[in-house]
Amino acid sequence: MEIIENRFRGRDYEVKIRFPEFTCLCPVTSQPDFAEIIIEYIPLEKLVELKSLKMYLNSFRTEGIFHEEAVNKILDDFVEKVKPKKVIITGNFNVRGGIYTTVKAVYP
Repeated sequence: MEIIENRFRGRDYEVKIRFPEFTCLCPVTSQPDFAEIIIEYIPLEKLVELKSLKMYLNSFRTEGIFHEEAVNKILDDFVEKVKPKKVIITGNFNVRGGIYTTVKAVYP
């Protein structure tokens, strides 16, 4: 994940990013899981560069990871790189075995 300068750091504004093509692997069955990842953040000094974010999110495609772990890892990595004032990461996972899962992680 790469960052760029926030040229409007003198005001609060929200950036909302939707990534509807998130995939990872179930760590138990190795079957693919599909989700929409939504990132909503209020930047401070930095913004996330979108192409690098796409590449970062695509890196989960071959990773066996539980839904809760994926969303919290994305939050931790985003906070480490971007250092936002506030961020909410939501993962809306598609149905698996008759169950839809939504995971939301918030900083701070």
